[in-house]
Order: sequence, then structure tokens, then C-alpha cells
Amino acid sequence: MTKFADLGLDPKVLSAVEDAGYETPTPIQAGAIPPALEGRDVLGIAQTGTGKTASFTLPMITMLAKGRARARMPRSLVLAPTRELAAQVAENFDVYAKNTRLTKALLIGGVSFKEQDALIDKGVDVLIATPGRLLDHFERGKLLLTGVQIMVVDEADRMLDMGFIPDIERIFQLTPFTRQTLFFSATMAPEIERITNTFLHNPVKIEVARAATTGENIAQGVVMFKASRKDRQAKEKREVLRALIDQEGDALTNAIIFCNRKTEVDVVAKSLSKHGYDAAPIHGDLDQSQRTRTLDSFREGKLRFLCASDVAARGLDVPSVSHVFNYDVPSHAEDYVHRIGRTGRAGRSGKALMICVPHDEKYLDAIEALVEKQIPRLENPLKGPAAEKPATPEKPAAPEKPAAPAPRAAAPKPAAPKPAEEKPEPAPRKPAAKGREKPAPRGKGERRRDEPVVGMGDHVPAFLLRSFKPEKEAS
Repeated sequence: MTKFADLGLDPKVLSAVEDAGYETPTPIQAGAIPPALEGRDVLGIAQTGTGKTASFTLPMITMLAKGRARARMPRSLVLAPTRELAAQVAENFDVYAKNTRLTKALLIGGVSFKEQDALIDKGVDVLIATPGRLLDHFERGKLLLTGVQIMVVDEADRMLDMGFIPDIERIFQLTPFTRQTLFFSATMAPEIERITNTFLHNPVKIEVARAATTGENIAQGVVMFKASRKDRQAKEKREVLRALIDQEGDALTNAIIFCNRKTEVDVVAKSLSKHGYDAAPIHGDLDQSQRTRTLDSFREGKLRFLCASDVAARGLDVPSVSHVFNYDVPSHAEDYVHRIGRTGRAGRSGKALMICVPHDEKYLDAIEALVEKQIPRLENPLKGPAAEKPATPEKPAAPEKPAAPAPRAAAPKPAAPKPAEEKPEPAPRKPAAKGREKPAPRGKGERRRDEPVVGMGDHVPAFLLRSFKPEKEAS
């Protein structure tokens, strides 16, 4: 069995790895570290939670041991799609580089530019950044990328989902052509493959698991849920979530609950807190300091339930997460792989449960097509009655209200024939039977032809008073 000592790492790095409690490298680490130490480009494909971060951090620290950083010119660059993942990489660097004098800087949003500029001005060996903040510093003239020797792109497929691919291409063009590139991802979309063909030079491809596979140590299940009424779906869906949590009992030590929308994250977290569950939200609209506090509380075990959007699906390395709940079925099938990868990490077992409403069944089909297996269907923990009870009394109650006024409306009906009997009153129309006079006009009263027009008084126009001779009737 391969040991870290067999991979050619620096003794100081090996000492830090041993202190961290690791003895045997994961398959992606055993496959990626040796070619990386040789200076070759590496394309690593592995499911999340398999140790990709150490696959590039350990060889990077070993290769940067010799040399000195210059002001505003980092020697290596690590790009991550989210602040949380970038912070996670920075923490790993601190652990593995503790016996060296290498320096680092973390460039993420939500932090003062001034503090970050001060670190860059001193010169850093490792620069860990999100693409947007990195380009902000570059455009302000505070950063040069011409000294980058090693460039790492982590979670490349998430970069694609978040629209960072144009930024990644630009950053590649700002770095030297002679750089070494380490490219890691859990899935490989066609656009990602195009970039690797463009910017990687004869890379060593390490694929320790089929792209978009889920860990065998993660038990999966989905509840096919249909609400009793459409307007009650949100409320009843939250009831199902709470029932699933209660059903797990003591086996559930902590959990991440994923929602598709940020607003839904807040609603679910508030609902759980209202019902006595220790929950807090984390998503991109929250202040960075609040996100950091929430994440730290979850890692330290002070917070039991973390309600998250997909911003937290990548880079959350909390080894002891026992459960993942997909409150919403992810609209992108690849996100399912990353979400459930938050549990069952470092060889532990985990459980991933999902709630699927009829509208999301098409997304469930896409997930099952991607992972090439059917997710087991679970029985609704509420077993139906809870969802149906509210509708039962409402059905008879609805007709009872209109039934009461029905007799009142029917009461005037006998009086209706009276006006019907009065209709045949043809008294004014009798003269019309003589044949010489036309029936009275629809206006009030009747007028014969020889009667003058009444109504204009003294103001009758003269032309109306002129006499005229009627034409002779044809014989």
C-alpha cells in the first residue's frame, strides 16, 4: 500500500501530514502528486470529498520550498469558485506548510482591499483567490501575474456553472506560458474539456472515479411528495423535512439542508428555528462576516443544521457531517453530486435524503441518468394523513355556506309570475288594430300625424313651420 513517504514529498511536508493524522494517500492524491512533483500538467477528475485539495497543496509546498517571493508577484496561484472553498484551501495550506516559511494571501470578496493590498505588497508565495476579486486587484495595478510558476484551478465545473469561464481564460492569458497547471474537477463538461485542451500542455489525466459518480459510502433516498393542495405545498413540504429529521433520531448528529433559492434558504432556516431545531442560513446575499461566523459554528458543533444554497455545496470540508438533505431537487444534475459529497467524507459513512415534488421529477430523472443508477424511493414519513387532514373538513364545509341562503333566494320565485301575467296588457296597442294609425312609439304617450310637434315652444326654427304640399298618391 502506498504511503505519503513514497510520493517524494519534502520531509517538512511529510511531518505536517503526519501531525494532521494522515498516513495513507487517497487514490487521487497517489495519482496526482508524483507527476505534479515532476513539473507536469495534471488533469484530476474525482468525486468530491476524495482529497483533491491535498493533491495540489502538498506538491506545491514541496516545489516552492526553494525560492523567494517578490512584492506584488505571487509565485503560485490557486483559483476557487467560492469564498468558502478559497478559505478552505487557505486553511489546508496553513496545516501542511506550518514547518516552512512560505507565505500566503487570501483574496476574496467581503474583505477590505487595503488589508489584501498590504499582504501582496510584502510578497507572497501562494495566492489563493476567487476570479472576480483577483481581477479587481489586477485592474487596480496592485498585482502582477508574470511570476506565477504553478497555477491551480479547483472545482473547474463549478467555475463553469457560475459564469467564471471568461475570467479563467483571461487569467490564463495573464500568466506565463511556461507555468505548470493543475486542473481539478468532479465532472467534465464539454466547455471544461475545451479549456483543458487549450491551456494544458500534454497533461497527465488522473481519473480515480467515473465523472459524476457518488460515493458508495453514502446511503441515498428520495421521498416522492405531493401536497394535498397546491397552495399548501410549501408548508407541507417543510413538515416532511421535519419528519425526516425526527425519523433519523440519534444517527443524525448534524446536517446540511440544501435549497435552490436564497429566499427559500431563509424561510426553511426560520421555520426550523421556530419549531425548536438549531438552524441558521448561509448563502451569497449574507455579509461575509456573518457567513464566516455561521460556518465556524457549524464546524465547531455549536450549530446542528446549516441551511445552504449551492454556494456552500463546494468547499465545505466538515468531515463529521452525518446527513445531507436536499429540500429542493437541484436543477443541475451535477450539483447533486457536489451536495451529497458534503457527507461521507474521509472514508466515513453518510446519508443523503431528498424531497421531490411532481414539478421536480424531470430534474430527478436527469440526476439518475447522470449517476447511472436509480435513487431508492422512500415512504413519506408523514404517511399521507397529515397532508390530507386539512383538506377533509374543508370539502363539506364549502357547500354548507351557499346551501343556507338557497331557500331565501327561492322565496321570491313565486312572485315572479305576477309581472309575467301583466305582460299581455295590450291596452295602448288596441288602436293599432284599425290599420290607419301606427303603433305608439317607444317613448311616453302617443301622437297622431296631424298633431304639431310639442316641445320647442317659441324657438321652433322657421323651416320647420313651413307648409308643404303632399305628393299625390299614385292611383
